[in-house]
Amino acid sequence: MWFENKMMRTFRCRLRQKPGELGHLLEAIGDAEGFLGEIKTIHMGRGTVIRDLVVFADNAPHMDRLIKVVDDSTLAELLEVRDEVMEMHQGGKIAMRSRYRIDTLSQLRRVYTPGVAEVCLKIQKEPGLARRFTSIAHMVAIVTDGTAVLGLGDIGPQASMPVMEGKASLMETLVGLSGVPVLLNTKDVDEIVDTVVNIAPTFSAIQLEDISAPRCFDIEKRLKERLDMPIMHDDQHGTAVVVTAALLNGVKMAGVDLSRTRIGQIGLGAAGLAISEMLMHLAGQPVLGTDLAPDAVRRLEEAGGRASSLEEIMSTCEVVIATTGVPGLIKPEMVREGQIILALSNPNPEIEPEEALAAGAAFAADGKSVNNILGFPGIFRGAIDAGVKDITREMLVAAAKAIASSAGEGELVPNPLDRGVHLKVAQAVVRTALELKLNREDLTGYFDE
Repeated sequence: MWFENKMMRTFRCRLRQKPGELGHLLEAIGDAEGFLGEIKTIHMGRGTVIRDLVVFADNAPHMDRLIKVVDDSTLAELLEVRDEVMEMHQGGKIAMRSRYRIDTLSQLRRVYTPGVAEVCLKIQKEPGLARRFTSIAHMVAIVTDGTAVLGLGDIGPQASMPVMEGKASLMETLVGLSGVPVLLNTKDVDEIVDTVVNIAPTFSAIQLEDISAPRCFDIEKRLKERLDMPIMHDDQHGTAVVVTAALLNGVKMAGVDLSRTRIGQIGLGAAGLAISEMLMHLAGQPVLGTDLAPDAVRRLEEAGGRASSLEEIMSTCEVVIATTGVPGLIKPEMVREGQIILALSNPNPEIEPEEALAAGAAFAADGKSVNNILGFPGIFRGAIDAGVKDITREMLVAAAKAIASSAGEGELVPNPLDRGVHLKVAQAVVRTALELKLNREDLTGYFDE
């Protein structure tokens, strides 16, 4: 939506109880090129009314100008300017809390000493019981070194914590898993791998997040070799799953056969390469790809793709996917009639969907609508419930098809806050595990949920 790239503040204003006062104030904000969102009445007195106005600006200087317009106005008294995004992040977005109230000595003895010793000894004798009698069964490590944070780049581990907390919040809200951010103060591949291996007993799965390419490929590969649990780099495979889901619906709406469609991938970093690999697996033909880094192109060729160029992709491919991080890279004059264009860089895409559609694209979307929020919660829920050792490509394809089938008429992807979608993804992953005989858990009754 138009406001997603804009700065938002809430202006609390006191206005006189007089017809036209609010309208004149809104007109002044509009004249300063400000956009209005929600208007909420906080208090109505005899002669004045206090209202909250949600105001959108293009950037910080523009917001400062809007604040000055209201502050200087004789129409209203500006009481407060609030940044509700910052307010929501105060104290962090997640917390670890006890599942039980502990307010009697009897309860204390059950949850801690001496009762806990019996549970410890049972797990010592039979380690598999840890999944039944501890929180390990629903704990997922969200591991990052902060080197490739979406739209921000290498900002370091601590600055990436709000993103990791967001992932954890979504995981708990949508599928009931407890995501635990793990910030690593190192970029060394060996140190990262060793650290994750050493903390792995705490968790049922490892989600790698915002680790830069090409290091992320090696880290994921080595962790899968050393650990007997689901491991997934979300920027690669979570993104690939949701892009594939969107494309499955896009080609269906366009009346195109994916196996006969030429696909071009612009940008071959973590997401671009994983998208290419999944689409080649699904469509059974090479993806044309281009990237400024020769090593990235080489990795695509090793995976079965073909080196190309921006010009060739735009002029010959029916489907164009872009993950370059370069806003405006695709010019409207490059778009061909009937193309499907997914320009996925956040916060600013390679071409705005509206521009692509106006230039003749059959379908166009950006990274705000085609977002990996739809993938990783259900994928991890299903993988953990099935007790698999690895998240296979077959599971990822099943997840993509489950997302695609959940979209409404005319939609590329469904609402990411629909919990039913995430349950459907989890069930698709479990079914695939059962079909491939990869599950290690008794799943009796799972599909009755």
